[in-house]
Amino acid sequence: MTLDTLLNDIRNRSFKPVYFLYGNEPFFIDQISDLIANTVLSDAEKGFNQMVLYGKDTSIDDIVSNAKRFPMMADYQVIIVKEAQHLSRTIAQLEPYLDQVQSTSILVFNYKYKSADKRKNVFKKIAKTGVLFESKPLYENQVPTWISQFVKTKGYSIDPKASLMLVEFLGTELSKIVNELSKLFILLPKGTKISPEAIEENIGISKDFNNFELRKAIGNKNIVKANQIIMYFSQNPKNNPTVMTISLLHSFFTQLLQYHAFPNKSNTKALAGALRVNPFFINDYITAGKNYPMRKVSQTIGLLREADVKSKGVGARDLSQADLLKELLFKIMH
Repeated sequence: MTLDTLLNDIRNRSFKPVYFLYGNEPFFIDQISDLIANTVLSDAEKGFNQMVLYGKDTSIDDIVSNAKRFPMMADYQVIIVKEAQHLSRTIAQLEPYLDQVQSTSILVFNYKYKSADKRKNVFKKIAKTGVLFESKPLYENQVPTWISQFVKTKGYSIDPKASLMLVEFLGTELSKIVNELSKLFILLPKGTKISPEAIEENIGISKDFNNFELRKAIGNKNIVKANQIIMYFSQNPKNNPTVMTISLLHSFFTQLLQYHAFPNKSNTKALAGALRVNPFFINDYITAGKNYPMRKVSQTIGLLREADVKSKGVGARDLSQADLLKELLFKIMH
C-alpha cells in the first residue's frame, strides 16, 4: 500500500484494526499516526477512547489488554504505541491477539528506525489483518519534488531553485525541512510562491552563495563567480562544510557522465528523467556538458575523490579547507 492510498483510506474513514508503521523515515510514520489520532474520534470521544502508550514503559500484554476493551460511547477506541521499537524483542507475543482482533479497536505501532522481518509470523499476520507499512527515506533527487507537493497541500507553491536550496542546506531529513517551511507558512500569505529570496531572508540560506550556484558557476566556467562562492564558504565553514561541497560536486559530475552517455540529448524531458533532475535545471547540464567533455568529466571525478580523502585529513594535514577548495577549483576549471 502506498502512502497516498493509506492516507486517503484514513481520511475516508476506511480503518484497519492494526497499523504497524516502521522504517527509517520518521516523518511519514508521524504523518500517518497523527492523521489517525485526529480523524477517528471526535474531541469529545477522545477523553475515554484514545490513549498513547510508550514502548519503553509498556508491554505487549498491557497493549493487548487495552485493545480488548470496548469503546465508551463511540464506534472505536484508538491506542497509539509510540517508540514501539523498544518492544522488538517481544513483538511476537502479539500473535494471539492478531488471530482474533477487537474490531472496534484501532491499534497503531510507531516502530521507528527499525525494520520488520516479513518472514516472521507476527508480521505476516499484521499484513493480513491490518497494515504493515514501511516508511522509507527519500533519495536526495526525490526531495525537491516532495517539497513542491507538500507546499501545494498547504496552499503555496515554490520555485525549483528554492526547493534545491532547502535540500542542499538541510539535507533529506523531512522533519527539518517541514520545520523551516512552517516558518514561511506563518510569515507568507497563502497563495504565495516561495522564492529563493524568501528562503534567504527567513531561513538564512544564501541564494547567491551556495552549492547549487557553485555547480552552476563551474558548469558555465565562470571562474570569477566560482571563486567568490569558495571565498564565502571559507568565511562560513559551519554552514558550508567542505565534505558536503565535494560530495555534491561529485554527484554533479557523475550526472554529467550520464549526460554524455545519454543517446538522445534533444529529448530534454527524457534527459531530465535519466539524470533525475527537475527539467527546470536541464539547461545547466547541457551547458556543462559542452564545457566539460567526457574525458575531462572522468578526470574531474578522480580529482574529487582525491579531494575527498584530503578533506578528511589524509595526505593534506597542513592544507586548510579553503585552500583545498581553491586548489580543486583550479584543477577542475583549467
